[in-house]
Amino acid sequence: MNSVGEACTDMKREYDQCFNRWFAEKFLKGDSSGDPCTDLFKRYQQCVQKEIPIEGLEFMGHGKEKPENSS
Repeated sequence: MNSVGEACTDMKREYDQCFNRWFAEKFLKGDSSGDPCTDLFKRYQQCVQKEIPIEGLEFMGHGKEKPENSS
């Protein structure tokens, strides 16, 4: 599947491949010690944020919580 930001499609595919491999080869076999794809996800997320600027998007993502007052 392509990325929502055309320029980010290659990064999305790279992250998807990494995540699917980790999920099948590690996580499903009981090894949940970490996600080796975090850096790929962060780079992809930054690319999407540049391509499609959405106010408030910075709260989304790995390890971040939604702000109390998001209105």
